[in-house]
Amino acid sequence: MTKILMFSVRDDEEAAIKDWAAKNNVQVDTNDLEFHPETAHLAKGYDGLVIQQRSAIGDDPKVYQQLADYGLKQLTSRTAGVDTIDLAAAKAAGLTVTNVPAYSPNSVAEMAVTQTMRLIRNLELFDQRINQQDFRWAGLQAREIRSLTVGIIGAGRIGGTVAHLFHGLGAKVIAYDVKKRPELEDVLTYVDTKEDLLKQADVVTLHVDLNPTSQALIDGPALKLMKSDAFIINASRGPVIVTKALVAALKAGEIAGAALDTVEGEAALFNQDHSGEPLQNDLVAQLMQMPNVIITPHVGFYTNLAVKNMVDISLDDVLTIINGGSTDHAF
Repeated sequence: MTKILMFSVRDDEEAAIKDWAAKNNVQVDTNDLEFHPETAHLAKGYDGLVIQQRSAIGDDPKVYQQLADYGLKQLTSRTAGVDTIDLAAAKAAGLTVTNVPAYSPNSVAEMAVTQTMRLIRNLELFDQRINQQDFRWAGLQAREIRSLTVGIIGAGRIGGTVAHLFHGLGAKVIAYDVKKRPELEDVLTYVDTKEDLLKQADVVTLHVDLNPTSQALIDGPALKLMKSDAFIINASRGPVIVTKALVAALKAGEIAGAALDTVEGEAALFNQDHSGEPLQNDLVAQLMQMPNVIITPHVGFYTNLAVKNMVDISLDDVLTIINGGSTDHAF
């Protein structure tokens, strides 16, 4: 029987994994460990391997050859991001790397819309007042989405879904992407540069992959281009925004607020309980003290449909490659 090993499995994934294994007559074993050189030996004896993690596998290219020596043909991430994997080293070892590029565009897109709604309606600020039994609304007048220009950086699968949702709510939607999609032109207008978008948008929402061109995409100079009453939403990858620059811009009143589902250095914080401990990430600690900042622990993907799709699509690809086939999700 074909055997597949899945790393970093959560309890909420188990049902989907068992269903897939039963339907495909495949043995799928799981653990709750991240895949790194010190845990790679666990893959010995398996035909396929699936991982999911936010920290890099490591800088030792030998780990990829180790998998090849075990007879493995692939390394699959059940997320869209593959920045944790050294693609060149994997290729050199003869491994096919795959991901799940569209487990559910709606999951992240709806998160971006939800966070935008909370920011423009001042709901975080109202929550703070209500918690102090202050029921006044003075100074917290909201804006309606239909009065806003929403700027999307990265109009791919997720960004395109964001565009449809905001367009449906009556917003003017603009986008910047090096690859223009004609099928989106009925819901958005492309601008020529990132700078054009930052200057025009009331809400800037980021939906790009993490790569050398997107790292530090939003830095100090970029934030200075934004309107002082504009908001920024990051539901992509943490390093797309320079956190230090964002903190400075918020303190200086250069932008009105931020909603962050992902931040630099999140691997040491997110999906962990740090109750009663001082946070080791000072910049995140500062952001958490700001009343106009919303932080969520990278849960934009975390819906019932998305979790099932991440499991099913990743395992489908593994089985396809094991059986000598090819997949559109390969790098």
